[in-house]
Amino acid sequence: MSQAAVLDQLRGRIAALEGGPTRLGVPVLPELSGLVQLRTGGVYGVDSASLAMALAAGASQAGEWVGFTGWDDFGAEAAHQRGIVLGRTVLVPAPGEHWLEVAAALVDVVKVVVLRPPGGVDAQSASILEARLRARSAVLVVQGEWPRCEARISAEQVVWEGIGQGRGRLRERRATLVVRGGARMPVRTEVAL
Repeated sequence: MSQAAVLDQLRGRIAALEGGPTRLGVPVLPELSGLVQLRTGGVYGVDSASLAMALAAGASQAGEWVGFTGWDDFGAEAAHQRGIVLGRTVLVPAPGEHWLEVAAALVDVVKVVVLRPPGGVDAQSASILEARLRARSAVLVVQGEWPRCEARISAEQVVWEGIGQGRGRLRERRATLVVRGGARMPVRTEVAL
């Protein structure tokens, strides 16, 4: 890592410790870079496990730690194939009623937390975790409902390629992704997942 990059990283961490909002970005996979930028302190909603893994994979490949909680069906092989470095991944598969405390603890130690909450999330719980995200310059990716999100990413159309006439191997999964956020118009793009 260059000296300038180290200095930028340290400045961001100091600003976070001082309580100042940092809006540094978290790396995303190249195929998603034109669609969404993950900003520290932000919450991003997704509608599938594959999208959640895809959002965490960019940070993981860039050397950041990522954490998954509420994923009792976490597939290590699928995560590895998606590009998540398992040696820098923390997994708490079933936090139960302590999901908020577990998610907050993960925010303290990893850059991207992927959460599957056990049901509806009230505004107060969301606010507690969002304040922690801003203070620690982390990102939360939620599979499920969340009161306030920077953006929601969903797959409108999914097409598998590679099976011909009932046999063969799946080679590629193409999806039309839609990003909705704030007052801006939805953005659509086709990507290979």
